[in-house]
Amino acid sequence: MTPDNHPNVPSPNPTSLQPKVHGPIFNWLDRRVGLRNILHEGLDEPIPGGARWAYIFGSGLLFIFISQVITGIFLALYYVPSADHAHISVAYITKAVAAGSFLRSLHVYGASAMIIILVLHIGQTFLFGSYKGRRELLWLSGCVLLALVLGMAFTGYLLPWDEKAYFATAVGTNILSEVPFIGNSLKEFLRGGTQLGTLTVSRFFALHVFFIPAMIFLFVALHIFLFRQAGAAGPVSESPVHPRQPSEPFYPRQLLMDLGFTLALICGLGLLAYFDPAPLGPRANPADTLYVPRPEWYYRSFFEWLKFWRGAVSIVGIVVIPLILAILFAGLPFYDRRLERRPWRRPLAVASFGIVFAGLVYLGARSYQDDARDPAVAAELVQEAHQTEAYMRAPFSPQLAGPVPASTSSSPVVSASLSQGSALFMSGAAASPAAQALVARGQKIFQSHMCFGCHGQGGVGTAIAPRLIGIGSKFSPAQLEHIFHHPLPQMNAGGMPPVKLSPQDMKALIAYLDSLK
Repeated sequence: MTPDNHPNVPSPNPTSLQPKVHGPIFNWLDRRVGLRNILHEGLDEPIPGGARWAYIFGSGLLFIFISQVITGIFLALYYVPSADHAHISVAYITKAVAAGSFLRSLHVYGASAMIIILVLHIGQTFLFGSYKGRRELLWLSGCVLLALVLGMAFTGYLLPWDEKAYFATAVGTNILSEVPFIGNSLKEFLRGGTQLGTLTVSRFFALHVFFIPAMIFLFVALHIFLFRQAGAAGPVSESPVHPRQPSEPFYPRQLLMDLGFTLALICGLGLLAYFDPAPLGPRANPADTLYVPRPEWYYRSFFEWLKFWRGAVSIVGIVVIPLILAILFAGLPFYDRRLERRPWRRPLAVASFGIVFAGLVYLGARSYQDDARDPAVAAELVQEAHQTEAYMRAPFSPQLAGPVPASTSSSPVVSASLSQGSALFMSGAAASPAAQALVARGQKIFQSHMCFGCHGQGGVGTAIAPRLIGIGSKFSPAQLEHIFHHPLPQMNAGGMPPVKLSPQDMKALIAYLDSLK
């Protein structure tokens, strides 16, 4: 956007606004790519009314997105998008790769930061009335970017393939079935079938890494182009069509403000990632019927909203009302045609925005309160947190299923990704089918009762519980059963509760533990 489009704005002097850069390298580039013109277009953008801290959120979003792309590329170098390999590859990144936990934490916390800054950017744009005055397409492109960012957050949530990711995604994809006529088809298309599995992981990976980022790049470019065409809206007292206040170029004050905000984001995310690494829970176990699925905080409001809509009326709350709100939100510049931008002169619009925002905050807070007030749910969530903490403290220990070919034995991810279920055959190929079935049943009981949360996958042991490999040679089946019913003092001290199983399940569990050799 040039000053010629705003006849009432003083025309800036490009020579005075450009940084005084001299030297042979700069002149060499200028002659070949027109570097001075590029700097003029990028740095001499006039801002009616001058630079403001309120305008920093757009640049902050762009930085966070670039940060997500860079950290995502590094994570993708190790990630294996399949149900068998996804979790162990993320565990390898978190526990074995140098700075892997830090990079993954930057990526995880960056997703939350992106949502927060996006909400602040939308709030500032709405309250300042910056969508008015020939900015309809600019607003619509921003709405598309909002949907794409939420899609990025949803598709990335499944990729670690831990318990939390698996069950939260199962609930999220089940919601699609409420869409009339095409709901079940949408759910099966997204999952790659009726159940979550390797096809689900690979499709979410493709959406998260290729399709949605490409769309975000496209719409970011379109958003910036439309912004430069329309020009900065300026303060709330400014006309959105014919700005009259003296303008100030983007460089240097607004650029310094944007860089200051970016630096604060870098420091904040870096400190958070270093001192509080993003957690990774145990591998997803679809047979676990006790797990309490909960989405990430930015989807908690919608999760709580769904509780009010059951049965035949669920379509109203899941489809109709959100669709109406989305249309009203996206169509805002088309029916709010007044040029008045001051919030106190737009009480109806500001009150509507405030009610929706307050409702989202209330629903999110209520979701956490409901969990805290339900003793059973609260206890299960605490147990899940303990299992995640125990898994994070445990060292990386790949579970081998058998001899690994020499060509792949040097790869820890390939070695670790071999199925743990086949480990039961390591005790001897001559085991009868009945014995093998009993051991397999015992392994399912070991997984469903979250024994690996303390003892590690395959009973390899963790920092809070001993290894179970070889326990069958130390205790007889009768002794193990007695210990399970009456834990030893050191087991009680470690939080080990009595194991209450039917005689058949107890026999299967002991057979599985005896196979760990």
